[in-house]
Amino acid sequence: MIRFTRKNWLFVSVITVLLLIALVFIMDSALHELKSGGRQEALGPFYSPPDPLPGGNPGDLIRMEPLDAAIPAGAQGFRILYLSQRGDGTPVAASGMVFVPTGQVPEGGRPVVAWAHPTVGMGDQCAPSRAADPLASMSWLEDMLDRGWVVTATDYAGLGTPGNERYLVGRDEARDVINSVRAVRNMEEAAAGTDFAVWSHSQGGHAALFTSLEAAGYAPELNLVATAAAAPAAELTALISEQYTSDVDWVIGPEVLVSWPEAYPDLSREQVVTSTGLKKYEELANDCLLRAGGEAVIRSALKQDFFRIDPTDLPSWYSAAASETPVMPAGSKPLFIAQGLEDKVVLPGTTALFVQRSCQAGIDLTTLWLGGTNHVETARVAGPAAVSWLDERFQGKPTSPTCDQPLPVEPVTPPAPPAGS
Repeated sequence: MIRFTRKNWLFVSVITVLLLIALVFIMDSALHELKSGGRQEALGPFYSPPDPLPGGNPGDLIRMEPLDAAIPAGAQGFRILYLSQRGDGTPVAASGMVFVPTGQVPEGGRPVVAWAHPTVGMGDQCAPSRAADPLASMSWLEDMLDRGWVVTATDYAGLGTPGNERYLVGRDEARDVINSVRAVRNMEEAAAGTDFAVWSHSQGGHAALFTSLEAAGYAPELNLVATAAAAPAAELTALISEQYTSDVDWVIGPEVLVSWPEAYPDLSREQVVTSTGLKKYEELANDCLLRAGGEAVIRSALKQDFFRIDPTDLPSWYSAAASETPVMPAGSKPLFIAQGLEDKVVLPGTTALFVQRSCQAGIDLTTLWLGGTNHVETARVAGPAAVSWLDERFQGKPTSPTCDQPLPVEPVTPPAPPAGS
């Protein structure tokens, strides 16, 4: 006969509560997907590009239509489909949104801010421009529009459109961001100028940092004035090594497992992922974030691991992660980083490592550390400060770098390259 001690009962109770919470998340997500099924079916034709793709240049518009959402007063919103490119130059179609103020157009055209969104899931239904309330996570949008800025918001190619999203593949993400700026310059309604900045969160922070690296060479006709990122997924070797056994692995891991072997064909999924993970990763990658989070809670409560080893222990995976870790060179355009100190996804110590390295390289960097702020809240909490900082960059005002200030957390120690890498 099994005898339950108080400690046993406490453990069972905690597990039960966690499972119930996770089930509520999953049921709510399933209900939401059921309700949105008709909407997604109706939107399908817009997101289906011609096959083959039309000839043209990156940023050319394939089609556009008014966005069916509650747009802030004094502005217009559009859903767009435009030509973009993979990092190797392969043409692809990308979708997204554009928001245009209706006020007076300044000489030289309106400034543009390109929003790079965080992880949402890889299923087409997860694309922000397909959402019933696409502005729910864009609390700073009205402030930008009030300042006369055009705002673009790429979905990233393969998210909402044919193919797979190149999740955390920096050059591909950057081209989708840059080509969204080119696309808005092809819209007569936008009257967009050549000056642009990037604002971003999490995965989008990764995209934004690579945009900073790629913009001058890839789009010399544009002028990137600054980059702002909330909780950027920057130090990927350190982040993967720190997080591969956490709850996050069941949310982020499946998307990496879909994306990276497409970009890096020498990567073996079987070497790094458990048998359970291999059976479930494609399904989980296509879940939208709410449902994926519920799955992560359940599998963590059941002590199920996604990764069987630290991927950065293998030369091929370490090399991929290192290639996808942006290294900002001296002379980079001004950079703003916001980081919540209660972030359990992009760990503060990894951002501290990025800040430390960037400051040592002489980057013009302003950092905002947010006490009591978790990962999900970071872009919302930092939004007003980011908008004010970007406004000063558009006006050409001098920056106030913070590299002389002490870090509030110790930078993590990144993993050493494994033998053979």
